[in-house]
Amino acid sequence: MSDIAILAAGCFWGIEDKFSSAEGVIGTEVGYIGGKTNNPTYKDICQGDTFHAEAVRVFYNKEIITYDQLLDLFFEIHDPTTLNSQGPDFGTQYRSAIFCQNDFEALSSENKIKELNRNKFNNKIVTTIELNGNFWIAEEYHQKYLKKKKLSFFNK
Repeated sequence: MSDIAILAAGCFWGIEDKFSSAEGVIGTEVGYIGGKTNNPTYKDICQGDTFHAEAVRVFYNKEIITYDQLLDLFFEIHDPTTLNSQGPDFGTQYRSAIFCQNDFEALSSENKIKELNRNKFNNKIVTTIELNGNFWIAEEYHQKYLKKKKLSFFNK
């Protein structure tokens, strides 16, 4: 049995690649969450009016990696101080967001943001903490995209 975290940090390809290689992560799926449209497609998301975020659903073993450690990795692999953008990607679909499934995740996320704002980011984090809603799995060609293409956005 695994726990699940849903995180959005820009384009989901690189984020999925990084999380999938973390010890304790059992699996990942990329998809769309936080919007107003049912069954959105990548084309829908790119139009920018559905308000979904590109996100990764992380299945993890909390005996090996904790939710707090997942949050540490999340904040290491993207810039949480840029509103609705990461690198060359712009729009609400590229926002920095944590989609919480329960009070524990919400409190942990709030505490992590407070800690990082105090110690590293000088109160500039724009990451939102949102309620978990429907997670729509992205099209198959997006799943494990970088692995399929033998690419990486990150140095390992």
